[in-house]
Amino acid sequence: MNELIEIRDTVNKGRGVFAKKRIARDDTIETAPVLLIPGEQWHHVEPTVLALYIYNFGSTAEQEHAAIALGYGSLYNHSYQPNAQYIKDWATQTIRFVALRAIEPNEEITVNYNGRPESREPIWFEVH
Repeated sequence: MNELIEIRDTVNKGRGVFAKKRIARDDTIETAPVLLIPGEQWHHVEPTVLALYIYNFGSTAEQEHAAIALGYGSLYNHSYQPNAQYIKDWATQTIRFVALRAIEPNEEITVNYNGRPESREPIWFEVH
């Protein structure tokens, strides 16, 4: 059980990750281990619901894989004004979620799916 965060239903986005108590700027919210999906196996996963929950993950641009983040890692919702960011670590095969600003209790924790908090590039679905 995580003392900082929990999963709840959202109004428009299905499930999401919410703060149970105040999280300070630069605090690590969660470090999620990942299950790697080798690039050559992606075609098996792409037509399934799992494809909606993956991260691009690789040691180099030429060696790109996908990854399912364990813990709450694959349940953070997208925002173009995120209050957290994710940092992928190939060496430890983890994704660390870090607060960009103070996050208050009951506030949904969001990340920018483009990987950079400031990015405004379109993503694969319409953002509400």
